[in-house]
Amino acid sequence: MTSRERVLAALRHQEADRIPIHDSPWTHTINRWHREGLPEDQSPADYFGYEIVSQGMDLSFQLPKETLEETDTYTVYRDAKGATRRSFKDHESTPELIDFTVNTRRAWEQHKPRLAWNDTRVDWDNALEANRAARAEGKFVCVSAAIGYDRTQAYVGSETLLMAIAEDPAWVKEMFDSAVELVITGCEEMLARGFEFDGAWMFDDLGYRNATLFSPAAFRELEFPSQKRVYDFFHGRGLPTILHSCGRVAAIAPQLIEAGLDCLQPLEVKAGMDLVALKRQFGDALAFMGGIDVRAMSHPDPGVIEREIAAKIPVAKRGGGYIYHSDHSVPSDVSFEQYQRVIELVHKYGAF
Repeated sequence: MTSRERVLAALRHQEADRIPIHDSPWTHTINRWHREGLPEDQSPADYFGYEIVSQGMDLSFQLPKETLEETDTYTVYRDAKGATRRSFKDHESTPELIDFTVNTRRAWEQHKPRLAWNDTRVDWDNALEANRAARAEGKFVCVSAAIGYDRTQAYVGSETLLMAIAEDPAWVKEMFDSAVELVITGCEEMLARGFEFDGAWMFDDLGYRNATLFSPAAFRELEFPSQKRVYDFFHGRGLPTILHSCGRVAAIAPQLIEAGLDCLQPLEVKAGMDLVALKRQFGDALAFMGGIDVRAMSHPDPGVIEREIAAKIPVAKRGGGYIYHSDHSVPSDVSFEQYQRVIELVHKYGAF
C-alpha cells in the first residue's frame, strides 16, 4: 500500500496492512541522531518512512522581521505576526513570548487589513513542485494551517486573548473567524493553481496540563462555529481533517466530533490524554494520532517503551482509526538507537 492509501484507510476506520507512521522530532533531536548514526544525507522522515507531508501558507500580518538581541544562548526577535520572541540556542522548545505589537482591539483593527489574501503568501513555484513530488511518492499530502485560539494567541498573546474571552467575546469571535477565512481563501487559491491535497491538518492548541485553556461553553460559543466552517469546507472537497491540539482536550472531544473533525492529535500523556480510553469512548466517530509517551522512549530500560506500545497500539488500531505519532514531539533525550527501537516496535505491534 502507498502512504496515501494507508493514512486514508486509518481515517476511514479501515484496517490496512499496518498502521501509518508519522512523527515530529525536534531539530536538536535530529542533530543528535545524525551524530549517532542517522545518515547525514537523510532526514528522519526519509529514514523512518514518515507518511504525511504538510504544506502551508503565510498567515501572518507580514510585518518586517527584526532581530532585537542576540547572545551566546538566545536570540530575541520580532516575527511577521508582530510578536517578540526569545529562542534559545542550547535547547529546543517553543520560543518564549515576550511582547506583542497587537495587544488591544484598536491595534487589531489597525492590523486586520494585513490579513487579506495576496499572492506572496505561498511560494508558488517551489511549493507546487514539492506537492507534485510528494504525491508522486505516494505520500499523504495535507494542507496545514493554525486556526482558532492557537492562531489568534500568536497575534495578540494568550493573556490578552484569555481576558478578551471573558470581557469582549465578540472581538474574539471576529479574530477566530478571520483566521479561518484566510485559511479557506488560501486553500481555494492553492487548489485553483494545481495543488492536490489528500487531507487537511489544522493546528489549534486548546489545552494545558489539567484542562482546556478556556471552558467548553466558551468553545461552543466562540470557536465551534469557525471550526465547523473550516471542516465543512474541507469535507466539501473530499478532504478528511486532522487537528493538532496540545494538552488535555478530552472535554471538548464531543464538540470536535460534532464540528466534523476526523482525527485528533497528539494526545499528550502527561496532560492526561489516554489513547486507550479515548479509543473506547470516541473511536466509532473519531480517529486518533499519537498518544505514545516520549518519556517512555528515553527510559534506560527498553522494556518500558515496549510495554507502552504493546498496551496501546493493539487496542488503538482495532477496526482502523489510528496513526502512530509520539504524544507531542520527540525530544533530544531520546537517542537514535532508542528511537530505532520505537519504530521497530510500531511495526511489530502495528501490523494487521
